[in-house]
Amino acid sequence: MEVEDLDWQGVRNAVNPSSIRANMRSIVERMEALLDRADGPGMLFENDRAVPADKVIQISAMDTTSPLWIVGDLHGDLLALEAALAAMRGQASQTGEAKPRIVFLGDLFDDEGFGLEVLLRVFELITEAPDRVCLIAGNHDEALSYDGVRFASSVTPSDFADFLNANLAHEWIERAGKVAVRLFEHAPRALFFPDGLLVVHGGFPLVDLHARLAETGDWNDPMCLSDFVWTRAHPKARKKLPNRFSRGSQFGHEDFAAFCSLSAGLGRPVTHMVRGHDHVEERYAAYPAYRAHPVLTTVALSRRLSRESFGSYERVPTMAQFVEGTLPQVYRLHIPADMIREVYPELAPGSPESETIQEPH
Repeated sequence: MEVEDLDWQGVRNAVNPSSIRANMRSIVERMEALLDRADGPGMLFENDRAVPADKVIQISAMDTTSPLWIVGDLHGDLLALEAALAAMRGQASQTGEAKPRIVFLGDLFDDEGFGLEVLLRVFELITEAPDRVCLIAGNHDEALSYDGVRFASSVTPSDFADFLNANLAHEWIERAGKVAVRLFEHAPRALFFPDGLLVVHGGFPLVDLHARLAETGDWNDPMCLSDFVWTRAHPKARKKLPNRFSRGSQFGHEDFAAFCSLSAGLGRPVTHMVRGHDHVEERYAAYPAYRAHPVLTTVALSRRLSRESFGSYERVPTMAQFVEGTLPQVYRLHIPADMIREVYPELAPGSPESETIQEPH
């Protein structure tokens, strides 16, 4: 679906970092209170956890009375986030549907952009209606840590951790970072939907873990959790050998078929998957090689990241809507090119300056 007729000026007006930061204390306090609740934050699909610490959630039944949207990697893209939210509101008003529910596929920050503001906006969405938002941890989210003194990250780029450390004297920025670490420690790594859809950031437990998983049935095995977050899709390969020296090991279409067979034997049938993680140029991809078990990659990035070497600077971010029994429906958000460049001016190669250096206001 091509989304071209949104109120783009309204979207642009919502991209207001100063306004978001002005509400930081209230947002962070509400998020802290939510995480402090004795019975948990009560977020979307929380009730389906087998135990409170379960991070691989088998969803018992789907509520079809309200739409479910899936938003991939944002990496500080506040413009893409506001466009996605506006598109959800627009469809709801046109169709008379109930308020939307949202699954974020992770990677909210790093790669410059407005990482703090995106984080705060997601906090806002969660605190306003916890039972309508699910946040899956991406590799950049999972990599963020706090040792009681400083923040660190086990992935690159890690500019958000650097930003937090540069602002340790700012109470509410530091507390926002600590809340983020707590939230992602609690966040699921995978959702198994009853129609066979697997929802993850990266992928699935690779073939070298299948025998152990078949024996133990332990979906929360740390190596399984890591693969849900870190693995990458090869668009054409049949099989890829797991490389345990790299958390970003690839899989092929026969690897996914083998996992689908395994999961069915363990009572969690998987037939298709939606994921983020890979920043494909078109911002979405459904790989033809995965015909037997389809895979959709979707990311919400309106600009070319500095670590992306090719393609136009302005991109068309995507999101997807859950459709029972098949891959989610992709929506392409055609943000005006001049608006993208206004929010994210393209820098000359090698420039030491950043248009979105996150200095506290």
